[in-house]
Amino acid sequence: METRPPLPPFTLESAKKKVQAAEDAWNSRDPERVAGAYTEDSQWRNRSEFFSGREKIKEFLKRKWEKELDYRLKKELWSFTDNRISVRFEYEWHDNAGCWYRSHGNEQWEFADNGLMRRREASINDVPIRESERKFRWDRKPA
Repeated sequence: METRPPLPPFTLESAKKKVQAAEDAWNSRDPERVAGAYTEDSQWRNRSEFFSGREKIKEFLKRKWEKELDYRLKKELWSFTDNRISVRFEYEWHDNAGCWYRSHGNEQWEFADNGLMRRREASINDVPIRESERKFRWDRKPA
């Protein structure tokens, strides 16, 4: 059986590790790497999109990062229970026209016993910003 430590039930330390692992994966902008953290039948809500399964996750992420260029994300643990974690996040990106945005949101995650995420609920709002207002700049290439 495929596992993705840390496994539930979560402690403060293991929940923080899970959040950092998610941040690192998403900042790689690699749909395969990100999708590997989810169950084969993972249920997603992202903004107004609802879908399930790793293949749909990969399709979604490819579309996302074709639109959201130079994406840079920061996640913060908000709360946790035995098999659930809630995070707040911000990310910055620009479109093909060079317009920058900061996206703010919250996610609720539910994990299977093997540490793969079986459910993700994301609410996100975008705010136009000037390039000079960016908070997240790469000081190195993404991992």
